[in-house]
Amino acid sequence: MSKTIHRIMKVISALNMSARQFDISIGTANGYILRMEKNNASVGSDVIERIVKEYPQVNLIWLITGKGDMFIEELPKPKVRSKKEIEAYIDTKLKAQWSDEKKALLDEILLEIENAKKN
Repeated sequence: MSKTIHRIMKVISALNMSARQFDISIGTANGYILRMEKNNASVGSDVIERIVKEYPQVNLIWLITGKGDMFIEELPKPKVRSKKEIEAYIDTKLKAQWSDEKKALLDEILLEIENAKKN
């Protein structure tokens, strides 16, 4: 019987994406999907939730059980994105992530400076 991770790989293929692009799009760590596939591991419900939130056209029943069709018929199939569109999307996601990390680092540094002034 096929595991959820194998069906996720089929979704990624159907969306014409790489596993890395998919990881970024659902907010998982870089290499998460490929690690799960390599280890034939189970995928957590939080990841499944992220997938159906980001890709509502994916049939949740199929994703979990393998029964039915990959995509929900009422919703349009995903459009094929150009390489340029995918790169722009990834760039935007990475910039947002780096921006958040820079803000957190700046806050941490400012706190250290304040604590150093008190001592």
